[in-house]
Amino acid sequence: MANGNGGNRRRIGGVILNVEDVSLSFGGVQALEQVTFSVREGEIRAIIGPNGAGKSSMLNCINGFYHPQGGTITYKGNKRKQMRPHEAAAQGIARTFQNIALFKGMTTLDNIMTGRNLKMRRNFLWQALYIGPARREEMEHRAFVEQIIDFLEIQAIRKQPVGKLPYGLQKRVELGRALAAEPDLLLLDEPMAGMNTEEKEDMCRFVLDVNDEFGTTIVLIEHDMGVVMDISDRVVVLDYGKLLADGTPDDVRGNKQVIDAYLGAVHD
Repeated sequence: MANGNGGNRRRIGGVILNVEDVSLSFGGVQALEQVTFSVREGEIRAIIGPNGAGKSSMLNCINGFYHPQGGTITYKGNKRKQMRPHEAAAQGIARTFQNIALFKGMTTLDNIMTGRNLKMRRNFLWQALYIGPARREEMEHRAFVEQIIDFLEIQAIRKQPVGKLPYGLQKRVELGRALAAEPDLLLLDEPMAGMNTEEKEDMCRFVLDVNDEFGTTIVLIEHDMGVVMDISDRVVVLDYGKLLADGTPDDVRGNKQVIDAYLGAVHD
């Protein structure tokens, strides 16, 4: 596996996602206020900001969990104001969550298999009978999932219930489930939160490998600035739901407003 996305940065294409003047409020609380930025095909785009800045709310707007009251989101040239999560998934958007959302009693293999549901062509009756075409189809999907397990180096836990796995491995399984959908756009909500240094290094490597080897466009939320500066092509900074800065890691690192926001305000 590759250990960096330097080669992939030369293959960054046109805009795949455009967020324009997106505003979102809950009652009297303004979560996002006229936020605008774009994501290019093949890049790693980080969204950073203090706690409560609106980062997760933005991901929820992109994949249809939240419906913004203002602005538009254009994905693959299709402009929309609202989209359901299952529609986003069908169009190639996959998501991991800040709080792990796995089926704790199911094995690693079965959890990742659930990510293939949208790819299965046979209807429920065929699958229930598990004969003929349905059986062949499941074998094909299982073979694909086994490739993901090999890619993420989790062969040893493929038959273990995920609820009994260490936190870092659970996060890796959740990444595997998202990859099983073969997304064009992968949204990662704090994929390295709560990890120790070794686990973070592993997850960084896998994120870079996904981007480099699959060509997957990635938007990630991450609090570890070292990680963000190392792996991102461009960075969006939010603060109190507003766009504070947008640029390369070097641009953002030297931005006084960003420095002030991180050093002077950590808000919920």
